[in-house]
Amino acid sequence: MDDAAAYTGLSKSYLYRLVCEKKIPYYKSAGGKQTYFKKSELCDWLLKHRVSTTEEAQESAAAYCVSKPRNGKKGGAK
Repeated sequence: MDDAAAYTGLSKSYLYRLVCEKKIPYYKSAGGKQTYFKKSELCDWLLKHRVSTTEEAQESAAAYCVSKPRNGKKGGAK
């Protein structure tokens, strides 16, 4: 747990909460008292929360606007 906290920069208490909520990949010892993490899985987990750049968001919005035909009506479809 100490090594995982140092590697991720997260507090041990927050890591314990993530483990309890099963929001982070982890392993338990045979007796269930020790919690282990695989470094590669921690890295993958940390990198899956990517935030798009402003340019990527603008490109995505432009592509969405182009792909959705306007029917000239206001409001939602009924």
